[in-house]
Amino acid sequence: MLSNKTALEDLKKVLKNKGMKYTEQRAVILQILFTLDDHLSAEEVHLVVKQKYPELNIGIATIYRTLNFLEEVELISSISFGKDGKKYEPNKKTHHDHLICVSCGKIVEFYDEDIEVRQESIAKINNFKITDHNMQIYGLCQDCQNKS
Repeated sequence: MLSNKTALEDLKKVLKNKGMKYTEQRAVILQILFTLDDHLSAEEVHLVVKQKYPELNIGIATIYRTLNFLEEVELISSISFGKDGKKYEPNKKTHHDHLICVSCGKIVEFYDEDIEVRQESIAKINNFKITDHNMQIYGLCQDCQNKS
């Protein structure tokens, strides 16, 4: 499992290999995602930066560029919400799927061995080799069901 410390070490390696500078801004954005261990939008990351690191004065454009870069180098991953943007999470190298509330946006991570086995079986029947997959199940969380 990728930890905050390991992620920062990986960031330094990637930046060095690409001839880019290791900056405090990049490190802080990555640390926020690993520390909060949540699914955050760029705007939410920006809000945390402004609250916890006001001295860095990181603009929203820098947040977007950094998140795109971190996703490109696979230190983080995202869930796309179409016109509503993306939510980012740390890439801890452990597979999981998502339950997503269509009302409040709550995201619940889960892992189910039966689902994983069934997907492999379906792939085998169809002579297909799975290299990766992403399951997102949309519905209403308990809180939103109770509000109805």
